[in-house]
Amino acid sequence: MARRSPSHPAADTTATQRERAKADRHAALLREAARLFAENGFDGVSLEDLGAAVGITGPAVYRHFASKRALLGRILLRASEDLLSGGRAVIAAHADPDERLRGLIGFHVDFALDAADVIRVQDRDLARLDDDDRHRVRRLQREYVDVWTGVLSDLHPHRSPGDLRVRAHAGFGLINSTPHSVRGLRDAPDDDAVRALLATMAHAALATPH
Repeated sequence: MARRSPSHPAADTTATQRERAKADRHAALLREAARLFAENGFDGVSLEDLGAAVGITGPAVYRHFASKRALLGRILLRASEDLLSGGRAVIAAHADPDERLRGLIGFHVDFALDAADVIRVQDRDLARLDDDDRHRVRRLQREYVDVWTGVLSDLHPHRSPGDLRVRAHAGFGLINSTPHSVRGLRDAPDDDAVRALLATMAHAALATPH
């Protein structure tokens, strides 16, 4: 009967540390790439820029992502996936339509404040994705809009589907554009004040029956 090789706790610990370091570097690349793409545009950022932002060489980026375009795809796909799963969680947590709307608004305001760079990248560089990633992002976004229009239809049953989609997108426009606008102001309020104001304004706009 073959004897089992003795375990090596130190080797296991080292391997775990390497895996954790790789995961941390992967997350840092996503975060810094979003910031750089937001500031300079997809074409204005090189592999060397991306590597330098997280303390590695440009070619070392390929250990994490197959290409700069694949990195962009991961940023936008993850954002779309997080929005859809978060929106569905809000719906599952509330039964009352107005509570669902308030929950969706609060969730999306938090996203807009925390991921302002990603929103800028989405607005400017979505067309730079490869076809598969772009189609997946678009599908996820449509499903997220459907989450909102489902709630809005409960609040406004007399409104047409097209009307409800316009309302949802208008709400996104209000929420998504504001973090960048106010952060450029000399006397900009803090995030908590912006969060409360956006939530109040978005609810007033979307809940009105007119």
